[in-house]
Amino acid sequence: MEVTLIKWNKSLKDELIRICNSVDRSYLSERIPDPYTSESADWWLGMVAEHDGVDGLFRAVAVNGEVVGTISVEQKGDVFCKDAEIGFFLLTEYWSKGVMTEAARQICEMAFDELDIIRITGLVYSPNRASQRVLEKNGFETEGRQKNAIFKNGSVYDACLYGKLKK
Repeated sequence: MEVTLIKWNKSLKDELIRICNSVDRSYLSERIPDPYTSESADWWLGMVAEHDGVDGLFRAVAVNGEVVGTISVEQKGDVFCKDAEIGFFLLTEYWSKGVMTEAARQICEMAFDELDIIRITGLVYSPNRASQRVLEKNGFETEGRQKNAIFKNGSVYDACLYGKLKK
């Protein structure tokens, strides 16, 4: 199984719409529209074109050439400008196969090389053990817990805070 990261671009619009409408949303941000429309994709791909390589990296996650997820590292601003936040999701049929662990390894390496950052932060819903393991396998350290920080679908969760420092 070959895991590759592909720069998001307009030619991948249909794949973006497909994965955003197929993904398990249990632990995703509400910023991702549902349903995910052509207009949603146009807006996001425009934002990516403006920010990719400047203050973020945005990549499609592909397995053997098929887009199955997305991953990004977005640089923060103000006094947090040397920090960036990682975010990702993957179609359920690719869970527990090492796909996102490899994608995270690749994008962290790229982010430290290409962005003016010294750390990457990961915030994960407390019950989302799979995403916590992705970060842990990539050298992220547990830094703390923000109690009752997330409200999603009528439930309150802690946010687990992870950090990875540039070597």
